Amino acid sequence: MGTALDIPTLIYEGLTILAVLVSIVLHECAHGYVAYLCGDNTAKDAGRLTLNPVAHLDLFGSIIMPAALALLGGPIFAYAKPVPYNPYNLRNRKRDELLVALAGPGSNLVQAVFGALVFRAIFFLAPEVFYAEPGVYLGDFLTAYVYVNLMLMFFNLIPLPPLDGSSIFGWFLSGEALRKYYAIQRYSMPILIGMLFLLPMVLPFDPLQIYIDATAWPLYNWLCFGW
Repeated sequence: MGTALDIPTLIYEGLTILAVLVSIVLHECAHGYVAYLCGDNTAKDAGRLTLNPVAHLDLFGSIIMPAALALLGGPIFAYAKPVPYNPYNLRNRKRDELLVALAGPGSNLVQAVFGALVFRAIFFLAPEVFYAEPGVYLGDFLTAYVYVNLMLMFFNLIPLPPLDGSSIFGWFLSGEALRKYYAIQRYSMPILIGMLFLLPMVLPFDPLQIYIDATAWPLYNWLCFGW
């Protein structure tokens, strides 16, 4: 009885992991492709303009961290290996660096909107699909895909390396402010790990969960269910 009850949960977790993998691969491809469009072939020459997940996955960011977060019962975040690019090859470095940084979170927003449109189209045109297997799992995947992409988008907008928000935030700084920001970035990984794993243990609330609840969650509800 207990094992049978666990099967839907295991399937949903598997679908969520699949959604994460698809989302981060497209996220990284978007970085490389925008850099390529802006004049830099580094990602293309490194074989990173591919949908093969092996080329993009990071041991900690793509496997260990999301697995640990899943075991802890929190929101699942992940990141892949940053796509290499040479800013000196960009046609307009100041503008194009920002475009490359925005490409990843932007791709997550596009994926979320696409997943929501597919989900809502099926719901309106043939809702019975979601009421029996295997259609129920299609609904689970689509809603997980939307939510995962929104979480990844807002998570990557946090201004700490290796997240895209660091490049976006740094683009607006100069002089002494930029130098101080670079100094803080040296401690970004311990800060990021502490924010994900330690703060929820010592505080009566989870700051990251509050952030996601205030950003990704309402947007997810509106995209999927805001008829």
